[in-house]
Amino acid sequence: MKKENLAGISFFEKNLTLWVALCMVAGVLIGKFLPAVPAFLSKFEYAKVSIPIAVLIWFMIYPMMMKVDFASIKNVGRNPGGLYLTWIVNWLIKPFTMFAIAGFFFFVVFAPFIEPELARDYLAGAILLGAAPCTAMVFVWSHLTRGNPAYTVVQVATNDLIILVAFTPIVAFLLGISGVSIPWNTLFLSVILFVVIPLAGGVLTRKHVIKSKGLDYFNNTFIPKFNNATIVGLLLTLVLIFSFQGEVILDNPLHILLIAIPLIIQTVLIFFIAYLGARKMKLCHSIAAPAGMIGASNFFELAVAVAITLFGASSPVVLATIVGVLVEVPVMLALVKYANRTAGWFPDLRS
Repeated sequence: MKKENLAGISFFEKNLTLWVALCMVAGVLIGKFLPAVPAFLSKFEYAKVSIPIAVLIWFMIYPMMMKVDFASIKNVGRNPGGLYLTWIVNWLIKPFTMFAIAGFFFFVVFAPFIEPELARDYLAGAILLGAAPCTAMVFVWSHLTRGNPAYTVVQVATNDLIILVAFTPIVAFLLGISGVSIPWNTLFLSVILFVVIPLAGGVLTRKHVIKSKGLDYFNNTFIPKFNNATIVGLLLTLVLIFSFQGEVILDNPLHILLIAIPLIIQTVLIFFIAYLGARKMKLCHSIAAPAGMIGASNFFELAVAVAITLFGASSPVVLATIVGVLVEVPVMLALVKYANRTAGWFPDLRS
């Protein structure tokens, strides 16, 4: 295996699980004992998208966007296997496995602990998560697995386009109701904030620095300055998210655990379907790892917003989508480590 591809891991990355745990605890404690902080920050919201969180996510993914070369984006079409895999897993498999796994646990395994009506609410929240593949955070997971930034951008962009036409009918079908509405302003704003703006800014920065200082300076001096920006942005984002949900988490410890179990199983299952599928297709690791990550993680901003729109902010459905946020980062970090340890399975990093 080419060790240089996985070398140079920063101090923050080596201890990321610890920092994540500390930031989650810090966020919950802030929400509990300093509620004025999240109350103030929650005022800065538009179309149910938190502007402070959006800024931090932008801070996370901007360094990766600077690595995107539009010439390489044009070349993605020459090797579309990773895109096909992403589309199939995200839209033909993931929503339905989420429905099956969550339904089995909520109505069968956890039947002694969860009343049928509450189980239906939790299942609805799980469905909303399952039908919304990740858009923003996948850039972080791709960065941590040394993913191909151009390919990741195209994977995310095409998923955003598919969400526009597939999310509503899939959710309506699985929920068994008609007239499911989607907050289009939330979706469009998220795409602009998490894809369009950082991509445009990154490309312009790349072009300017290379023109002024040259490609060697850009790759070996300029980009390394931002090595820890993604990790710092992730940690600050977690503090904010968990400060917003601190009371909810502390008030529902048992049910949060029960909801988390099927969500974790679903996340791991979808990752392995995509990751092992990529191995079978003999894709390179820089494409395979992001393909596994984009399906395994969720567009939780959209899921939470739709849950609030359809069922109200105090609904158990919203709680289920929030638990998705709670479990995603630790599980995804474990999958990132697994992907990095097994990079030698793939032709570009094989010994």
